Amino acid sequence: MKLSRQFTVFGSAIFCVVIFSLYLMLDRGHLDYPKSPRREGSFPQMLDVYSLIPFDNPDGGVWKQGFDITYKPDEWDTKPLQVFVVPHSHNDPGWLKTFDDYFREKTQYIFNNMVVKLKEDPRRKFIWSEISYLSKWWEAIDVQKKDAVKSLLENGQFEIVTGGWVMPDEAGAHYFAIIDQLIEGHQWLEKNLGVKPRSGWAIDPFGHSPTMAYLLKRAGFSHMLIQRVHYAVKKHFALHKTLEFFWRQNWDLGSVTDIFCHMMPFYSYDIPHTCGPDPKICCQFDFKRLPGGRYGCPWGVPPETIYPGNLQNRAEMLLDQYRKKSELFRTTVVLAPLGDDFRYTERTEWDHQFKNYQLLFDYMNSHSQYNVKIQFGTLSDYFDALEKEASASSRNSQSIFPVVSGDFFTYADRDDHYWSGYFTSRPFYKRMDRILESHLRAAEILYYFAMKQAKQYKISKFLSSSHYVMLTEARRNLGLFQHHDAITGTAKDWVVVDYGTRYLVVYNPSEQARSSVVSVCVSSSAAQVSSASGKPVEIQMSAVWDTATTVSQTAYEISFLAEMPPLGLKVYKILETSSSNPHLAKYDLYNGNIANEGIFNMNNIKSAQEAITLENSFIRLRFGQSGLMEEMLNKGDGKSLEVKVQFSWYGTTSKKDKSGAYLFLPDGEAKPYVYTTPPFVRVQRGRFYSDVTCFFEHVTHRVRLYNIHGVEGQSVEISNIVDIRKEHNYEIAMRISSSINSQNRFYTDLNGYQIQPRVTMSKLPLQANVYPMTTMAYIQDAERRLTLLSAQSLGVSSLKSGQIEVIMDRRLMQDDNRGLEQGVHDNKITANLFRILLEKRSVVNMEEDQKAVSYPSLLSHITSSFLNHPVFPMTEKVPVPTLQLLGEFSPLMAPLPCDIHLVNLRTVQSKVDGKHSNEAALILHRKGFDCRFSSRDTGLLCSTTQGKILVQKLFSKFTVVSITPSSLSLMHPPPDARNISEINLSPMEISTFRIHLR
Repeated sequence: MKLSRQFTVFGSAIFCVVIFSLYLMLDRGHLDYPKSPRREGSFPQMLDVYSLIPFDNPDGGVWKQGFDITYKPDEWDTKPLQVFVVPHSHNDPGWLKTFDDYFREKTQYIFNNMVVKLKEDPRRKFIWSEISYLSKWWEAIDVQKKDAVKSLLENGQFEIVTGGWVMPDEAGAHYFAIIDQLIEGHQWLEKNLGVKPRSGWAIDPFGHSPTMAYLLKRAGFSHMLIQRVHYAVKKHFALHKTLEFFWRQNWDLGSVTDIFCHMMPFYSYDIPHTCGPDPKICCQFDFKRLPGGRYGCPWGVPPETIYPGNLQNRAEMLLDQYRKKSELFRTTVVLAPLGDDFRYTERTEWDHQFKNYQLLFDYMNSHSQYNVKIQFGTLSDYFDALEKEASASSRNSQSIFPVVSGDFFTYADRDDHYWSGYFTSRPFYKRMDRILESHLRAAEILYYFAMKQAKQYKISKFLSSSHYVMLTEARRNLGLFQHHDAITGTAKDWVVVDYGTRYLVVYNPSEQARSSVVSVCVSSSAAQVSSASGKPVEIQMSAVWDTATTVSQTAYEISFLAEMPPLGLKVYKILETSSSNPHLAKYDLYNGNIANEGIFNMNNIKSAQEAITLENSFIRLRFGQSGLMEEMLNKGDGKSLEVKVQFSWYGTTSKKDKSGAYLFLPDGEAKPYVYTTPPFVRVQRGRFYSDVTCFFEHVTHRVRLYNIHGVEGQSVEISNIVDIRKEHNYEIAMRISSSINSQNRFYTDLNGYQIQPRVTMSKLPLQANVYPMTTMAYIQDAERRLTLLSAQSLGVSSLKSGQIEVIMDRRLMQDDNRGLEQGVHDNKITANLFRILLEKRSVVNMEEDQKAVSYPSLLSHITSSFLNHPVFPMTEKVPVPTLQLLGEFSPLMAPLPCDIHLVNLRTVQSKVDGKHSNEAALILHRKGFDCRFSSRDTGLLCSTTQGKILVQKLFSKFTVVSITPSSLSLMHPPPDARNISEINLSPMEISTFRIHLR
């Protein structure tokens, strides 16, 4: 993914926020799930499975990571084997080449040849998943080709699987972005092809999350397939014939979240690893590898073209593999994918694969002694046949398939090669991705409101603009970035506000009312801020530092407390006046010497006699001589807790296989970050915030406390600016060590949606105990919970009791042999942003902590939401004098209930290209929270309503013309879709409604 491309997207998202804001400042209805049959058998949690598996990795013979498979020749006498061979081509939207290069050199030819080659024989089939590529091809082709594609879809020869914009990563991607790219793909399909995907296909994400299973279920899918799962887990599932199961969310006490899941049993999704257990044999049935081609079989035996002389022998050889594969499953229906990365680009490959296989099929089908029915199929052909057989075999409505809960991280494909490196690789882009998401969401919400206002007041300039086209482009670019090779893979640019009078429009993207500190840079120390009506507002003025030790003489930072309505805009004026009276921040400087210049008082301290402390009305922090935090005191109960922040280094192993973009292969435990001279430490104390910043060679580390009574005063903000561009084969981590007795348990979120309990296991290597963290991780004991909230996805672990360790950046000089063919050495200076929240636990039964489900507190949820959706300050010169600006824009009647998050308000496309309809997708998520944490005195200005919202009490500026429930990605209206007057959400539920406002 090219960087320049990302910044244009970033720019367009910010531009949209600004434009839509300015236009605005001018004067149970949830989808019911089908009732599921009861499921047979135990209900294993993946945590329990991990405790059972020995992880000893013995040699399994031809199936190296498995075991020897045998069968009886008469097994299929009563019920023949049914085999579906499913041709596919996996197209990464950007990996070794860019999206555009791949399209130009490969993907367009796959589609062009598909149209011709599938029409040659109605028995041929093909599946496709990435809509980003399909849409690009569609724009360039003629009507005849478009009609050909539609007829192939109608007659079942071509199937779209999943149908998202990309095949998203499942470790680092936030659920907002996963949903957004799913809607983008499904909306494109509805408009251009009129198809609704039914089956999920995820063959390449590096580990799998139950969040994806939940989102697919909510979108109306009934089946899904996964592939990259730890080889020892695959073996365990194969031994117990549980490779097909109902995947259930771990909070679900019924079966409403169940979705049927097929786990591919072998090493890879390529042809050598999909026909059966022996890759040496399966490779001989990949007819792209025929002698004379560009690449052959690494096992040394090439494929042979099928002709009458070898037909029987080759058919029996292949059938033997299919039979062995079927022994790992509970039915006689077998899935055999036939494809690999960027396959079927050339017509010769279409011919070689389809013609040779058809000869084999015809031979097997015509010889009844084989008891096999074999054909090309789509993914849904397979699942339909499976469902038919399973329902015939099920006893008294009990399913023959087990139920599984939990996730499939951390992935290992062989030996101790755990893919925990990519949880952190290229953290600059992971942070940028989250900023982009918050800008896009803000732009979406403002756009729909602005469009409605523009219609009401007939502002034709807005209505005829290309804003919707820009919004679509921003959605699609964010979608591309969720691809499993992109996100896996910023510091603010201060814009100084110069004078006359400027309007500062502040947007609150949260559904909660909010008191937040807003900071902007100005060019004069004589600055004053007032409300829209002219009432002066208290300000803190702080120094802007050109370097660690030099203060700018031309820029000043002003900060003030903005009180903002939910999803609303508030106007402030900034003016230059001699009567300005700001609170000047005071500075204590350790281990350095800065002269007093300008308006700020610099107090140089030679050596700290007493500890450095910061405090607000909730928390007191104590720091050591080097400016690193050592203790937190909660003023609510007066108890202090050791909370030490330290940095450390990981090297890479001296063995042949070393860490790279995907793999984390450390050289042992982390070594402490050593510095010979004490770092320069800068302590700033101000009216609205105070902070301690220490300057190390590789990290500028800042701990900030906000002196406000709202939510943001109750946690500690940590910002690290990391620069390891000069290091070789090192990874830098931040470790938080506390006296919490968490033993070997910790908790990480999955995709910002749910919490997955973790157990650090001594039988696993260090790198296996690193897990993805999208927005938070916590540890706890009977009295306290310590949460690290994160504004970017990174790898996290808790290797010792009381510790949380997060890997912040990695610079690796070699490839890790997973196809990328390069190390990770394009590091940038990267800003990481976190918050630490310390909460008192009450009424705790420690047995509860052994359960497979856990929830954040309400305060933690809202702190995370504010961290990931900061307020947007936008400056504007005085507009046209004849226009009267409103003082604020407050679209909601009241904040939403505390536990309900507005995921998005996304304008729905119209049937015409580049245009919008009157409707928007209103996506709501009712968060599950732990109600044993008190919400008293937490500064939360909202209440909970047991998931009920009265539609007529939702908006203050708009009338709800209609609101109807829908499936998550708008593909399916419920059978009795009708206008509702009340929204009812269960805990954890994400639901989409089609809403029309006026």
